[in-house]
Amino acid sequence: MQLIDIGVNLTHASLAKAPDAVLERAYQAGVCQLVLTGTSLAGSEQALALCHQLDASATRLFCTAGVHPHDSSTWTRASSAQLEALLREPLVRAVGECGLDFNRDFSPRPQQEKALEEQLALAVELQLPVFLHEREADQRLREILRDFRDQLPAAVVHCFTADKRALFGYLDMDLHIGITGWVCDERRGTHLHPLMREIPQGRLMLESDAPYLLPRTLRPKPKHGHNEPAFLTEVLNEVARHRGETPEQLAEHTTACARAFFALPVI
Repeated sequence: MQLIDIGVNLTHASLAKAPDAVLERAYQAGVCQLVLTGTSLAGSEQALALCHQLDASATRLFCTAGVHPHDSSTWTRASSAQLEALLREPLVRAVGECGLDFNRDFSPRPQQEKALEEQLALAVELQLPVFLHEREADQRLREILRDFRDQLPAAVVHCFTADKRALFGYLDMDLHIGITGWVCDERRGTHLHPLMREIPQGRLMLESDAPYLLPRTLRPKPKHGHNEPAFLTEVLNEVARHRGETPEQLAEHTTACARAFFALPVI
């Protein structure tokens, strides 16, 4: 059984201390390929460097490149050119993490929207899929996406945590959905359980978002307290349960979906 983790923050200090060991545990758990998330220009450079450093075969590790809405206040005229150069690297397979976050508002909303629009324009120009972040902004995100959607090859709303209305709005736009350990959280993720059956095959992908969102169903819990790609099997089992599928069935179609979305090789 093969799994693909479409979102891991391997540049985070908690994972970057011993990335070889993190990856070995992931491979042992059946996570055969990983997409490292870029959340800033510097972070995207680091993610790409890790791909080169840790995967000489260039078949297991790939990355995204983009500017997270939290960091969109740093977006300048030069950012677009710098990002474009990164996006032309062969191991960079998607634009992002980009989007809107109206929950924390770490950057002013007009700047979030400007950075998102310019990154979507790059995705259209280079014909790359988009790795999207959204918190409490689904309506505005869809409004902005409408101007670009017909020209984009694909887009995934990563770490989906919203409600049925938002989900159906995204599916109506033919977007992909990424599910994380949020679905394993009995305190705040139970509303996702009935929604798992509503995501069609070919639109659903799985992600750890490590080191964040340690699945609360995991036993025993790691002493270090942070999430790892090796724990993606917990997300697999929880999602499969609510979809009425076996873990093997879910692994097969979510892996095929991720391979197609990010243009990953079969290994």
